[in-house]
Amino acid sequence: MNLKELDPTSGPWAPFGVQLRRSRKAKGLTQAQLARLVGVDPSYVSYAELAPPGRTPPSEKFARDADRVLETGGTLLLMWLQAKHSALLEGFPEYADHEARAGEIRIFELGVIPGLLQTEAYARALARADVRRRDITANQAEERISFLLARQAVLARRDPPLIHAVLDESCLRRAIGGPEVMREQLEQLEQRYEQGRVVLQVAPFSMGEHRPFALPMRLLTLADGTLLGYSESEGRGHIERDDDRLRDWRRRYDRLQVGALPDSATLEVIRDARKDSHG
Repeated sequence: MNLKELDPTSGPWAPFGVQLRRSRKAKGLTQAQLARLVGVDPSYVSYAELAPPGRTPPSEKFARDADRVLETGGTLLLMWLQAKHSALLEGFPEYADHEARAGEIRIFELGVIPGLLQTEAYARALARADVRRRDITANQAEERISFLLARQAVLARRDPPLIHAVLDESCLRRAIGGPEVMREQLEQLEQRYEQGRVVLQVAPFSMGEHRPFALPMRLLTLADGTLLGYSESEGRGHIERDDDRLRDWRRRYDRLQVGALPDSATLEVIRDARKDSHG
């Protein structure tokens, strides 16, 4: 049977359909075989892959079940959440799609713990503050939390990416959600360090003007070695693809790592911040 060629730009659900078909074919399954394994009619799989604009999207349950059967590491659920939810900055859903499949993730963050490393309580405190400011609705806050938890599945996959996070000291010293929330958050950071799940460094306040980045950034290394960057300004995210600029980001990140605290000193700063959070 000749399948209709899919256009990933044809609508908000089209990327989900493209990824579903790609994952299904990588497993060597027909639409009927996948349908049987997830407990739906074959026409449902066909509909989900075609993702016609303006029509009812596939269900969240279908995305979860397809992830399980196709062993995608949560990619389909993440894409489902991207298409469904409206509380994300422009550019971020596309970045998150690449992040889910990256081999290496380099992070520099200011003021807050990076999303991939946040506890749910910490993330909820940030979301509640946005609701109180009327930047987002309560429903959008829940969407944001769901999306974040789906992104964090990358840490538990069988072949997790190398994550190197350099945190400005302000990330540890800025109280979010009260003493208990901060204590739990800082304890989790320490656990991830000790488990080897992520390479952590702190850029201390003493770096002053020598810190090479003025804004948060993300730098991904994709499976084929391609670099992809992401940065944010007020209310907007930006995907960076320019090779020259990305090489410059990589050089500046290398300088950031050299200037940041080494492992043992970073752990001491995290522990000191945790003690301070008790007041």
